[in-house]
Amino acid sequence: MFVTGLGTAAPAQRYAQRDCWDVLRQAEPFAQLAPRSRAILKKVLCGDNGIATRHLALNPLTEVFNLTPDVLQARFTQHAPVLAAEAAQRALQDAGCAPAEIDAVLISTCTGYLCPGLTSYVSERLGLRADVFTLDLVGQGCGAALPNLRTAEALLAAKRARKVLSVCVEVCSAAFYLDDDPGVLISACLFGDGAGAAVLTRKPRSNRRRVEWKFGSSCLAPDKRDTLRFGHKNGMLRNMLSLQVPQIAGGEAAKLLTESLAAAGVKRERVAGWVLHTGGRDVLLALRDRLELAEADVRHSAAVLREYGNISSPTVFFVLERALHDAVPDGLWWMSSFGAGFSCHGALLEVG
Repeated sequence: MFVTGLGTAAPAQRYAQRDCWDVLRQAEPFAQLAPRSRAILKKVLCGDNGIATRHLALNPLTEVFNLTPDVLQARFTQHAPVLAAEAAQRALQDAGCAPAEIDAVLISTCTGYLCPGLTSYVSERLGLRADVFTLDLVGQGCGAALPNLRTAEALLAAKRARKVLSVCVEVCSAAFYLDDDPGVLISACLFGDGAGAAVLTRKPRSNRRRVEWKFGSSCLAPDKRDTLRFGHKNGMLRNMLSLQVPQIAGGEAAKLLTESLAAAGVKRERVAGWVLHTGGRDVLLALRDRLELAEADVRHSAAVLREYGNISSPTVFFVLERALHDAVPDGLWWMSSFGAGFSCHGALLEVG
């Protein structure tokens, strides 16, 4: 399988973390929080947490305080199809691929629910064929991109499709919540909105940098499920985030890398590039420590985190896009995502 086109999209509204703090501290819901909760919000939004700005489907920013199930669902319904279609259109353009050439479209999300799913809306917006195979994937959280890509690999390998469109989209602002749970508060300060897409084919595209999917693997740790997952309260999604997530993410990512390289028969020193989901500053530091990486190895992940925050499942599309346009050496690259479950996913890409 080859990645022949990439595209990303984010809402036009871009807010600095300080902007978020200035609006938040003047809002009535902020005054209703416990002193410790207010201190947590100030520390995360005003401190050095690796995030400078976030793109959010909020205009104005005060919309974030409209915390009712109907408002949040309407936000997802309005913005998720638009962002997904925009990223997909850019991927098609990057691949030099017409919409009519797409045989299958796979869309992952966890921040909202539509029935029919997003594939219906995106197929219509892009003008895909009526007989296109569609699959909506939900419930995989931040790690969803790689399972999505592995599903595309299976379709291509089985010759059920010649060209597959893979999309991840998250409107995290449709799942923001404010109460005295530290995990809920930190989540509201870290996550942003966006979408990423890839065109995947059985043959590479000539006259451009070649990206071949060589090997994929996953690891599931259900015993750690409650450290990172969505819950519900008053009819609304709420992110449940444990303080142990950075340590768990680092450990699971290191374990998966070791096992995957052994299964693929590849020595660690052959890995020339790193495309990592970040989660946040502390998660990225844990990844650097456990994977024994230099700051330069994670510079693209750090840059995406700094500009967009944690975009959840589309993150690795943003990181891969940046790495391909930078001076990362050709050779084997390791791409990894992780999230709810607790699940961790990895893939070896050969770039040349």
